[in-house]
Amino acid sequence: MEMIKNGLEAKELPFGLGLIVFIIDQLVKGYITASMHLGQSVPVIKNYFYITYVLNPGAAFGIFENQRLFFIGVALVLLGVVIYFRKQLMKEHMLVQYGVGLLVGGAIGNLYDRLQNGLVVDFLDFRFWPVFNIADVAICVGAGLIMFDICFRRQENDSDIQG
Repeated sequence: MEMIKNGLEAKELPFGLGLIVFIIDQLVKGYITASMHLGQSVPVIKNYFYITYVLNPGAAFGIFENQRLFFIGVALVLLGVVIYFRKQLMKEHMLVQYGVGLLVGGAIGNLYDRLQNGLVVDFLDFRFWPVFNIADVAICVGAGLIMFDICFRRQENDSDIQG
């Protein structure tokens, strides 16, 4: 198998996932802002799932409203840590690598929104949960993959070593 495909090494694919998340997130947010008016809600599955255009001054799912500078700082620190530890991260299990890729892609997606207009575009609305976006999903799934690795896979490996 060829190690380099289209200029991207196989070991870089998890981080390429972050770029893909960012691009898809921004394309969908651009479509939402161009085709809907603020507050508009379109049913996809009536009474269960809607596309609702809102601007979020907080973090994922609307928590910690109006903390723009804090969230910009957190995203920049996260990016700095990932860049600094990039070589070490590439040695981690694939769950961690893909988790970091998703986390970074989502963080950059929401960071871009905050830098552009101070608010994050949200649109996925299940009516029983605050409205959110693709970047929020990537952040949660990425953090979940990392936590899964820490809680379960590493515990398995530690018990193998001790036993």
